[in-house]
Amino acid sequence: MPGGTYFFTVVTDNRRPIFQSHVARTLLGEIMRECQATHPYEAVAIVLLPDHLHAIWNMPSEDSNYSGRWQWIKTQFTQRWLASG
Repeated sequence: MPGGTYFFTVVTDNRRPIFQSHVARTLLGEIMRECQATHPYEAVAIVLLPDHLHAIWNMPSEDSNYSGRWQWIKTQFTQRWLASG
């Protein structure tokens, strides 16, 4: 629904606790802000745990493509995380 508010749970691959790493947390934040700059959404709340996150987003009134945003965030995070070693 365009303009909707959505609750998400996103789990890491095999529930690896990668968000225990300061580097991973910082990287995720950077990527989410990059996504917001090009494809706006309001992050109402985010809870980041070692192996998953919960988020509440408000989408713009003319847009409901949250899945495209998550796809971009996950792809960018995975590529950059693996490239970081």
